[in-house]
Amino acid sequence: DILSTTLSASGAALPMTSLTLEQKAAFVFVFFLFIFLGLLIVRCFRILLDPYRSMPSSTWTDYMEKDTFDYRLA
Repeated sequence: DILSTTLSASGAALPMTSLTLEQKAAFVFVFFLFIFLGLLIVRCFRILLDPYRSMPSSTWTDYMEKDTFDYRLA
């Protein structure tokens, strides 16, 4: 059967591997999971390297103002 086999460089006949629809969907799903995992790893390393960049500035400036005000009272 010529349609079900292909010839390799050595001339040996190899069976043609065709993926089912479920296998193709699983490969696409795993591919997107790896992309998502890569994005999460990059985001985690960015937070670890500069944790204060992801924090809104109003959060720590309000705390600093309250902290200095408390020291003024003491």
